[in-house]
Amino acid sequence: MSRIICIIGNKGGTGKTTLSHMLCQGLGLLGQRSACVLTDSSREPLSPDGRRYVTADGRTPEALHKVVGKLRTMQGWIGVIDGGGNRAEVDRTLDGLCDIVLLPFRDSHEDLRTVLRDLEAFPHAYALPSQWPTNAWQRDAADRNVAQLLGSYRDRLLHPVASLSASKLLLQKNIPDSLPSTLGNACRALARQVMDVLEIGEAEADAHQNTVDAAQRAPLAPPSTVLPEGYVSTRHH
Repeated sequence: MSRIICIIGNKGGTGKTTLSHMLCQGLGLLGQRSACVLTDSSREPLSPDGRRYVTADGRTPEALHKVVGKLRTMQGWIGVIDGGGNRAEVDRTLDGLCDIVLLPFRDSHEDLRTVLRDLEAFPHAYALPSQWPTNAWQRDAADRNVAQLLGSYRDRLLHPVASLSASKLLLQKNIPDSLPSTLGNACRALARQVMDVLEIGEAEADAHQNTVDAAQRAPLAPPSTVLPEGYVSTRHH
């Protein structure tokens, strides 16, 4: 069966769109078929050319339900819905459509307070540290803040996605012919932990890729941590 992931949250600027494309790119690199679904009407659809995934336009309620309905019929696919930021009503709608929710947050107390409320509001959601500092001292301070404010939710915290300037290449309308290996590695790491939550192994993804039929292959029509047990990404949904 197909799976639907929504990347949402009531805080803007946490990297939802970047993470949506990184996740889909990583899934593609691991042999998993996926679609990145745009819902933010302030953004324009990106070309699927050169990507390891298809893109779909779900910027109206009608288009979104059509895309989700199509994905649900496509065996072995994963749909990643970019929910945009600070749209509480849309977030509730998307929560009802998906299998799991990802809640990105950055290294700030405002982000931590917001994601704490969102974790309470969406009981099958996972918090995802985004654009996380790479400097050792900054990373340690950020991890301490997470331990202090989100420690009670450590079983719903995914491993941080480090700040990576190359990730913006995936947000170009047409991406370059080649992408840095560091970006590919980061995308794979993100995809692996999400696949782990969904209990999808890489072997299973390869099997889906080998057996999916021509109709399914067609593009979608446009319509050092301080936590007691570390960041946890192995609690299966």
